[in-house]
Amino acid sequence: MKNVTVSWFEIPVQNMERAIAFYETVFDCKLHRQQMGEIDMAWFPWDEAGKGAGGSLVKNDEFYLPSADGVQIYFSSENVDTEIAKVGKAGGKVLSPKKEIAPDIGFMALFMDTEGNRISLHSNQ
Repeated sequence: MKNVTVSWFEIPVQNMERAIAFYETVFDCKLHRQQMGEIDMAWFPWDEAGKGAGGSLVKNDEFYLPSADGVQIYFSSENVDTEIAKVGKAGGKVLSPKKEIAPDIGFMALFMDTEGNRISLHSNQ
């Protein structure tokens, strides 16, 4: 492959209602829930023609288990302070507050969601 890019991501959950409430609160958005056979999914809003990958929450106890040690996902943000301020109120835990990665790369913050997944935020400011 000449370029390797992420086209889709899935975040495992144990309790879909709790996870939807958490992410809708933190990101101030509406997730679209869809049953796909035995897999329960809730899709994040995305622009198929825009930058970035689409993704969803996914519940299926056979194949998807939340983990603090798995793949690290970074959500883009205008300013990570906005979302990180909502994490505790939504039932998650801030693991690392906003910190600068490097002047030319921007800032990041790290949190644990209500399901036990470690998730990051990235912004240029």
